[in-house]
Amino acid sequence: MARIGIFDSGVGGLTVYQAIKSLLPAAHYSYCSDNEFHPYGTKADEAVAQRLLEVCLRFVAAAKLDVLVIACNTASTVGLDLLRAHLKLPIVGVVPAIKPAAEKSTTGVIGLLATPATIKRPYVDELIRRFASHRHVVRAGSSRLVELAEDKARGKTVPLNLVHEEIKSLFIEFSDHEKSVRLDAVVLGCTHFPLLREELLAASPWPVLWIDSGSAIAARVQHLIATLNLEVGPSPELSTAWVTQKDASTWLLKPLMEHFGFRTLLELPR
Repeated sequence: MARIGIFDSGVGGLTVYQAIKSLLPAAHYSYCSDNEFHPYGTKADEAVAQRLLEVCLRFVAAAKLDVLVIACNTASTVGLDLLRAHLKLPIVGVVPAIKPAAEKSTTGVIGLLATPATIKRPYVDELIRRFASHRHVVRAGSSRLVELAEDKARGKTVPLNLVHEEIKSLFIEFSDHEKSVRLDAVVLGCTHFPLLREELLAASPWPVLWIDSGSAIAARVQHLIATLNLEVGPSPELSTAWVTQKDASTWLLKPLMEHFGFRTLLELPR
């Protein structure tokens, strides 16, 4: 049975897991949340890369993985090369969905909503140069939305006014040949943000497309599983969630993990 691991610093990677499972419902899944070192977006790049390597070595060994998905934009940006130098299994990272957003926009204005570190990274500049040079790209960085997504995952209500405050800089109008144009597509450049999709829709001043990378990652994993000739059926196996540190807040995650199909929540062996 194909063993697929999804790693994130928090619970945002569950949105990627959901997309993969929609294509491969009968694979065996393991999820790892590095709650001990969360959040990654506020840490130095070198610290994140070394932490990613340390935890993923433990995760791959504990879960006996065939494919590893790094469902975190920050970790994917700074740590994939280091991981691939030490691990021999296929590793899939996350890239902000700049290309599909640029293709789907009809107004020519798109937004990128990510963590403050992600929106400033050179690789994002390169994605925009390659796939959206003919578009106007508005960037907004938010660490608060990561916290709000984690709060929602633990059962708290997310105030819409706080969400609106984090996204309002995206919703500005531009003049183009004496007419006003608005953005009509926003890239969710952090895997936490799709957890707030309902709140983002409700807090938006006007309707836009909210686009994430989940479907592209799922298609890539499906291709890898086929290439490796791994079995994925006929019925799903029990899936396991791991955390790097069990504490009082960990147990607040159990209902969410069970909702996503993870019946067991364990502390990752050291």
